[in-house]
Amino acid sequence: MAKITLDHLRHSYMAAPKGPADYALKELNLDWQDGGAYALLGPSGCGKSTLLNIISGLLQPSEGHILFDGKDVTALPPDQRNIAQVFQFPVIYDTMTVFDNLAFPLRNRGVDEARVKARVDEIAGMLEVTEMLGTRAANLSPDNKQKISMGRGLVRDDVNVIMFDEPLTVIDPHLKWKLRSKLKELHQRVKVTMIYVTHDQTEALTFADQVVVMQDGEVVQIGTPVDLFDRPAHTFVGHFIGSPGMNVLPAEVREGGALFNGNPIALEGPISSGNGRHEIGVRPEFVTLADAGIPATVRKVMDMGRHFVVEALAGATRISAIAEGAPPEPGVTVHLAFRPDQTRLYRDGWIATTREGTV
Repeated sequence: MAKITLDHLRHSYMAAPKGPADYALKELNLDWQDGGAYALLGPSGCGKSTLLNIISGLLQPSEGHILFDGKDVTALPPDQRNIAQVFQFPVIYDTMTVFDNLAFPLRNRGVDEARVKARVDEIAGMLEVTEMLGTRAANLSPDNKQKISMGRGLVRDDVNVIMFDEPLTVIDPHLKWKLRSKLKELHQRVKVTMIYVTHDQTEALTFADQVVVMQDGEVVQIGTPVDLFDRPAHTFVGHFIGSPGMNVLPAEVREGGALFNGNPIALEGPISSGNGRHEIGVRPEFVTLADAGIPATVRKVMDMGRHFVVEALAGATRISAIAEGAPPEPGVTVHLAFRPDQTRLYRDGWIATTREGTV
């Protein structure tokens, strides 16, 4: 296991990049602690796979360094980095039994058979596949094949990091929750550093202790799932995480206050100085239908089971609110109120308010 450090790391697929727009991966300075569970979260094309390939050694970065426990491994090939990787599609040998698939990484390194059997039995027990050890892999269901693929990554106890590249892509939706829960349980038991790459917020938030959110090759926020939901540092984080995502409303700033459609909006705290494009961010969970507030017309109502999502138009701007009682009918005029301590101003995408009582 290892602490992983990314030091001034940048990468461009161009031979002579001239500016930030030419970099697929903009400058990163990160520390991932030994034994942590991390997720790289973002849409397709944001740089997740590029970063994963750089860490694994499949790709040399244009600039910067990668360190494992303080040792510079930037120039080392993949086989010298001691990394296990689990891919989107199961990487197993169909002609081998489950036992032999799990044993393969150990036998390939000359581990004695007594240790191989003990380790395979241990991992099989964790994965709940002990009864399948004598079964040929070709006869397994897709979810069990991916379990075995995960087991091949876990069976070695000498790896620096296990990296998962969207490992649940081919798994049926009703089985994904079970496998996510199993992976979380496995991490708690083996305590190896794990990095999970996904575009699915549910996978990232249920697996990781710390989530790295990426957009256009840049890290926009690092935090716990609670941090990302409660206080998005960037409008992209607020929009990308949550269902529905954070409301992002055009705003004006006058005399130290924020206005939306001419209505003054109470914020969580003071606005930092600066010029740029201003927007107000507030999650639907903190928008209520009230007797007074911003006038809006109900556009549609979605029944989510435990609550309703009411989408209303305030001028030309759509605003979503969560309603737990009987919802209003489409076409009705309502008033929307924002909870002040959960309402923030953003400037050019980045948070520009300070919480009351903080520096």
